[in-house]
Amino acid sequence: MATNLAIDDRLIEEAKNIGKHRTKKAAVTKALQEYIQRRKQAEILNIFHTIDYEQEYDYKKQRARK
Repeated sequence: MATNLAIDDRLIEEAKNIGKHRTKKAAVTKALQEYIQRRKQAEILNIFHTIDYEQEYDYKKQRARK
């Protein structure tokens, strides 16, 4: 799927240089992958302290082999 985007040439060149990418497509693809990964990580942070754990749960006991 071909897409035309108006991206600042200075930004794309800097991204290519920093990431050592040979093409604009590689730089943009990597940038989008990292953007998505960071957004997903931020979503995970929102669920911290929202899960209730059983106070008497003994994880060490569960690890012991029978």
